[in-house]
Amino acid sequence: MRSLGPVVLEGASVRLEPLRARHRDGLRAIASGPGLWDWMPADLSLPGAVEAFIGEALAAEDRGAEYAFAVVDQASGAVLGSTRYLDVAAAHRGAEIGWTWYAPAVWGTAVNPEAKLLLLTHAFEAWGAIRICLKTDHRNLHSQAAIRKLGAQHEGTLRSHRIRRDGTFRDTVMFSIVDREWPAVRSALQARLQALRAAEPGQG
Repeated sequence: MRSLGPVVLEGASVRLEPLRARHRDGLRAIASGPGLWDWMPADLSLPGAVEAFIGEALAAEDRGAEYAFAVVDQASGAVLGSTRYLDVAAAHRGAEIGWTWYAPAVWGTAVNPEAKLLLLTHAFEAWGAIRICLKTDHRNLHSQAAIRKLGAQHEGTLRSHRIRRDGTFRDTVMFSIVDREWPAVRSALQARLQALRAAEPGQG
């Protein structure tokens, strides 16, 4: 059984590399994209924020609590965004997938579905996960729809679970995928990726 991280995960369109200082400039170049930080716990467009983001990720990796990735374009090597395993509970074979953000130019493409497929496949099939959770702000309806589209099951809402950057209280909507559901989720994600690629210019 393999470790959950750090690990390189390779797909057809993207490669997930353990987040390191060498990814700083690529992340900084896309961190000023519009609408990226409305629902995130930090605004990485601020001076020094990307450096702090990487430093905190490396510290969490050292504790075995999180494994963060840079999402890299396979063809060009350009950094497209970041995602990670959070709240790793090795004794219970559980973790969360989150802190996911991408350059606006790749929203709606195969990038996020493939990254999620890579993360879920590694978690369930290499690490032996029993449960993977995903969560989002109750006001972030777009994120909730995207998580449901993955095939994750809605579990409920944690009231006043977090304090937003503006000081308001956030309710957190919880979703999960458990091991017995993974084969159906995998098949649906693979079919979705095939359809996205078939729709790309020059395909089909």
